[in-house]
Amino acid sequence: MFNVKMTEGKEWQKILFFAIPIFISSLFQQLYNSVDSIIVGNFLGDASLAAVSSSGNLIFLFTSFFIGCFSGAGVLVSKYLGEKNYISMKNAIHTDIAFGIISGLILTGLGVLLTPHILRWMNTDPEVLPESITYFRWYFILVIGVVLYNCFSGILQAIGNSLMPLIFLVISSLMNIGLDLLFIGVFNMGVEGASIATGISQLTSAFLCFLYLIRKNTIYQVEIKKIRIHLDMLKKILIYGIPSGIQNSVIGLANVVVQSNINTFGKDAMAGCGVYAKVEGFAFLPVTSFTLSLTTFTGQNLGAKEYDRAKKGARFGIITSVLLAESIGILTYFLMPYLAKIFSQTDTVIELATNQSRTISLFYFLLAFSHCVAAVQRGAGRAFIPMIIMLSVWCIFRVIYVNVCMAIDHNIRLLWSAYPLTWGISSVIYFFIQVYGNWIHGFEKRNQ
Repeated sequence: MFNVKMTEGKEWQKILFFAIPIFISSLFQQLYNSVDSIIVGNFLGDASLAAVSSSGNLIFLFTSFFIGCFSGAGVLVSKYLGEKNYISMKNAIHTDIAFGIISGLILTGLGVLLTPHILRWMNTDPEVLPESITYFRWYFILVIGVVLYNCFSGILQAIGNSLMPLIFLVISSLMNIGLDLLFIGVFNMGVEGASIATGISQLTSAFLCFLYLIRKNTIYQVEIKKIRIHLDMLKKILIYGIPSGIQNSVIGLANVVVQSNINTFGKDAMAGCGVYAKVEGFAFLPVTSFTLSLTTFTGQNLGAKEYDRAKKGARFGIITSVLLAESIGILTYFLMPYLAKIFSQTDTVIELATNQSRTISLFYFLLAFSHCVAAVQRGAGRAFIPMIIMLSVWCIFRVIYVNVCMAIDHNIRLLWSAYPLTWGISSVIYFFIQVYGNWIHGFEKRNQ
């Protein structure tokens, strides 16, 4: 009932119908991530805000590889659905879930063990460090909820169902707000309460997705006794997914390097940049919704050998995402002083968040373009090309640029400029190599 069949109907309608629930879902997920910072900033102060709001890059570094690998399963599920190969599709789904469980357990161990060492390596302000360690450790104790939600929602989105993950995320987001207020405002649990509230809410969304997937009489029904690793299918998932996982990880690593340099400017800089990051997450929403939609659209249509349709959908998705992202970037540029006040009342924190926004936000169209072209490539089973581009530009070049600039001039604006600079370079490469060159290299040749 809720599944969008991407191989029929007008391309733009199918992409929008699929993307809009993802957009709303991503909106709630960003609210989910921001509520902790808002409540912590207003109840506990700027030091606690710095501990929580600067968490995104480190969390992304740990989780991004496995979440990227899940995209490989999504490509396979979309492809098998387009081919009507339902047996292989179910094997891919059950293997993906087994892989998700294993990944969650690995992340818990790594996160709990390594968090203090990484935070110290990142030059975390000593005043912030104890609360940062507490927040991160509790986050990783419950991180399996994050991993499994991404696994389950990725399966549902791959079959064209972006509505149910949205509904489950809305429920968990509201739960997160209530638990934050209860644990922090009533029980005075501090940042530990914020982390536990987030973990419980994420586990809830994962559990609701799982209940939906085990319903009977669906072509994608999950059977608990069949959840296991099919080695041949895992190999295919990893072939498709590892490039995306590596791409995510190296971007995460580069951003951790940037964050470690931000930390050298003190807790106000950590808080201010953390506030900007939360707001930027909202600006990134159209990019998120269209990238996921384009990967599914491309995968299903190539599986059905609808090559022209895949090209038309790719054009529409990329252009629309770029225009939306830039419109939001302009709004962010002007509204940032007011948005920052939601998180903190400290003038220095507000000023830093505003200055970072006015260095970066007008270049969101470059970010959207790079991510959308990469999404089409992944849907076509060509994740290696985006991996190489992101590795060379968003990781290696960004890290070199940051370290050289900080050695020459310890100026936080130079750190901020690393983002639009690397977005611009990758966009130029994508345009000349992948778009200008026979519109994404000719889908037909890839599938012969």
